[in-house]
Amino acid sequence: MPESPRRLAITLQIVSIVLFTFIGYLNIGIPLAVLPGYVHNDLGLSAVLAGLVISVQYLATLLSRPTASRIIDNLGSKKAVMWGLAGCGLSGVFMLACSFLGHLPWVSLACLLVGRLVLGSAESLVGSGSIGWGIGRVGAEHTAKVISWNGIASYGALAIGAPLGVLMVNRLGLWSMGASIIALGLIGLALAWSKPAAPIVAGKRLPFLQVLGKVFPHGAGLALGSIGFGTIATFITLYYASRGWPSAALTLSVFGASFICARLVFGNLINRLGGFRVAIACLSVETLGLLMLWLAPSAELALLGAALSGFGFSLVFPALGVEAVNQVSAANRGAAVGAYSLFIDLSLGITGPLVGAVAAGFGFRSIFLFAAGAAVCGLVLSVYLYRQTRRYDRG
Repeated sequence: MPESPRRLAITLQIVSIVLFTFIGYLNIGIPLAVLPGYVHNDLGLSAVLAGLVISVQYLATLLSRPTASRIIDNLGSKKAVMWGLAGCGLSGVFMLACSFLGHLPWVSLACLLVGRLVLGSAESLVGSGSIGWGIGRVGAEHTAKVISWNGIASYGALAIGAPLGVLMVNRLGLWSMGASIIALGLIGLALAWSKPAAPIVAGKRLPFLQVLGKVFPHGAGLALGSIGFGTIATFITLYYASRGWPSAALTLSVFGASFICARLVFGNLINRLGGFRVAIACLSVETLGLLMLWLAPSAELALLGAALSGFGFSLVFPALGVEAVNQVSAANRGAAVGAYSLFIDLSLGITGPLVGAVAAGFGFRSIFLFAAGAAVCGLVLSVYLYRQTRRYDRG
């Protein structure tokens, strides 16, 4: 088969698997721009709690990563994805209940938090499971491509889901958010049911903590770079409101669109230049975008800052991820993906309360300066890891 049709066939096979990531993250994106305002304005609760509602999902994903990794490596990626899609549907039930309990703020918040915990656990199964499923179908030599397309699916879903959620709630009411999440979970299960599973790789399974230790430096760089995304995703609506600017949800769409464009255009650079070089360049661009958001005098320049942040953040995950997965054998690939992804969960999990506290003390503008500082730390770490790798290769 000629090279170009062969590449196209591989890409289509990958896309058919990461479709489930798209469905899972659409469930995450739909409430993303709605929930902070609902908790802070409609329920009358604090900005810290508004951030917690977003972050608790990432904390649940963080805590469920070891279990999800064991399921992927021992029971198969397809089973993990299907269990995750079922969890997505269940989270919609709790979110639907919260919409009818707005007159009881703390009860509504409790239902919302439970739904977010379930959704976070489902995310760890769907996201890592789809990566393992894709690599198992097309081969380990296409790891960077699978991770890149999985990211396109996830952030594309967030870009579509955020304004879609706002539109649905404005037109139909808060209940439509929970109902749509239930429907998407059922659709995903129906599509996944008949797809062929990837073979389970035999070999020695390393303890999760040992795998975690191997990918720790790469994950730390990812965590620092992810704070910018978590800050934008959680607080952009409140930041825009504090400045009196309209169309905050559009910022999430621009971030996602810029993210996707960068992966489509520059995704092959990882195999050509190496993961560390790409990560260094991307973290530099992300830092510039976050500084622009900090200094933006108008909504238009803030939008440009969000676009640069999305463009920069785009390849951080696959660039450092390829280097991380290479630290272990194929039999432990699911554990490596899970352990590495754990760091973005940790980052996004602490971003809500931490950045909420920064906003409460110094104002909403300051949160982007804080996020830019974190990205610079990730950049410095990536430079260090790159130099260490080159020194090792020469030795």
